[in-house]
Amino acid sequence: MEAMTAPPLESAIFGGGCFWCLEAVFELLKGVVKAQSGYAGGNLPHPTYEQVCGGATGHAEVVRVTYDPRVIAYGELLEVFFAIHDPTTLNRQGNDRGTQYRSVIYFQTPEQKAQAETMIARLMAEGAFPSPIVTEVVPLAVFYPAEEHHEEYFRRHPGQPYCEWVIGPKVDKFKQKFAHLLGDGARR
Repeated sequence: MEAMTAPPLESAIFGGGCFWCLEAVFELLKGVVKAQSGYAGGNLPHPTYEQVCGGATGHAEVVRVTYDPRVIAYGELLEVFFAIHDPTTLNRQGNDRGTQYRSVIYFQTPEQKAQAETMIARLMAEGAFPSPIVTEVVPLAVFYPAEEHHEEYFRRHPGQPYCEWVIGPKVDKFKQKFAHLLGDGARR
């Protein structure tokens, strides 16, 4: 008898402000195996956090979401993405300003591109936001993982002021709106 193998995991890459915020939310979803902070879309190989924050590398702070498509669909990840940041502000999320904080979806397949563009068109047609969506939908060239100390930042530093005042309320709001998508460990 032949052994059954699980379908391969897939990944999605999103930028929408500080990667700590995105990672803190996406890691709570059922079907997400890992949410990893990193950098994409720039012109400097292997950038550092300091270089990206300087704004000259062209990179965006992003999160790579590795997920099981049998448990959570790419479309559901898109819904969460558009709900947890403001896709109508160019190069800014709250007090974070600069191209490194732009709203962007890095697609890896034609299907991801089509789903992202369809979602944006639907949200615009519904008038979901008071201003036009400025989220870029661009092909992924390279994803660079962020330095280790950025991983699971919110979980490891819940008392840090940025975590308390910015990330915590965002996570709480997300949990209320998307309770049906939370993994077992995230329901607390």
